[in-house]
Amino acid sequence: MDRRQIVLDTETTGLEVNQGHRIIEIGCVELVNRRITGRHYHQYIQPERDIDAGALEVHGITQEFLAGKPTFSEIAPEFVEFVRGAELVIHNAPFDVGFIDAELDRLEPSVGTLDTVCSVVDTLQMARHKHPGQRNNLDALCQRYEIDNTSRTLHGALLDAEILAEVYLAMTGGQASLGLGAESSDASSNGAGPENGIRRLAAERKPLTVLRASPEETERHEAKLRELDLSAGEAVWRRSPRH
Repeated sequence: MDRRQIVLDTETTGLEVNQGHRIIEIGCVELVNRRITGRHYHQYIQPERDIDAGALEVHGITQEFLAGKPTFSEIAPEFVEFVRGAELVIHNAPFDVGFIDAELDRLEPSVGTLDTVCSVVDTLQMARHKHPGQRNNLDALCQRYEIDNTSRTLHGALLDAEILAEVYLAMTGGQASLGLGAESSDASSNGAGPENGIRRLAAERKPLTVLRASPEETERHEAKLRELDLSAGEAVWRRSPRH
């Protein structure tokens, strides 16, 4: 059965949901079986209240920009349907979940809390467990896992969700696809390999030397596969071939 995850981020009018602050942007990126599918959900929302100056400095979203945007009640059915049945992947999940639950509670009739629609995993808690005593905000994780976030001059929900998707995959073992690299991508577009042709090996070449893993290396490899099995399900190269 396919495993569907939604990497989610929000921007808000302020930090405290119990002071009546509201969501002004939702960004979601879909993963299926640990692959970024390219499908996403993105919406700006009219909060029906002022935006704190401190929040404005973080995300740069103004009241003027949000004029005419739909309210949460107007976008709620589409949003809920998009995340239904998925596992949400959120950095500092209590913050975003608290705001979403408050918005859902305002609906008439209420659809209940987010945990009645989907499950949630918190990447901040994962990062703290994996990297104790270190900075684990999104920028720090990007640096640690060598993920390009140079376009992140301001916070934005969809951009942050896209970056978090890459961080999550890197932190939990990488995307479950066998990438072929830039040369193969170029080749697939024009039907040719490097230098616009198939490169054949010379007939007089020497036989390749086969280097076999030592018992210690084999055991370390098997231990890593077991770790991946626990974090992401059965590794693709362990599966029996289909006939």
